[in-house]
Amino acid sequence: MEILTIVLIALFLIGAWLAFGYNGLVRLKTQSQEALADIDVQLKRRYDLIPNLLETVKGYAAHEKETFDRVTQARTAAMGATGVKEQAEANNQLTGALKSLFAVSENYPELKASANFLELQRELTDTEDKVQAARRFYNANVRDLNIKVQSFPDNIIANIFGFKMMELFELADAAQKEAPQVKF
Repeated sequence: MEILTIVLIALFLIGAWLAFGYNGLVRLKTQSQEALADIDVQLKRRYDLIPNLLETVKGYAAHEKETFDRVTQARTAAMGATGVKEQAEANNQLTGALKSLFAVSENYPELKASANFLELQRELTDTEDKVQAARRFYNANVRDLNIKVQSFPDNIIANIFGFKMMELFELADAAQKEAPQVKF
């Protein structure tokens, strides 16, 4: 009878450990997926602002076609990117293109004084801040998940149930880690 009790207690403890470990991994994976969806929401907001910004700038600087084309191509590539790494790279290129657009605006005093341009620039800066916050939140969740997937004894549960490490949403270089800035 004592052996049966010990075996039952051991089985219960192993079951509880599996359940808690599995539920912890599910929670972290779900939080990471939710955080990635938050990034997507902010990026969509960013993509939606860009055509309005381009139209405003075109009204003042119609001969800057190459810059407009670069921003449009970068936006299209970013919107079509799939996977965390490809999305990060495409958005890094879009950030660079937007910086060149804002550099063009420096040459047009009427544009810099336009209320519409100023509002769009403010909204884009706000969106960039929200994208950055969403990236940090996502990366924190992915970091926690990846640690758990690699750490003993949770790595046993992760292997049994097929949990994999997720990619971080990283920026390419230090120059692209800042939101586009415009100096008036």
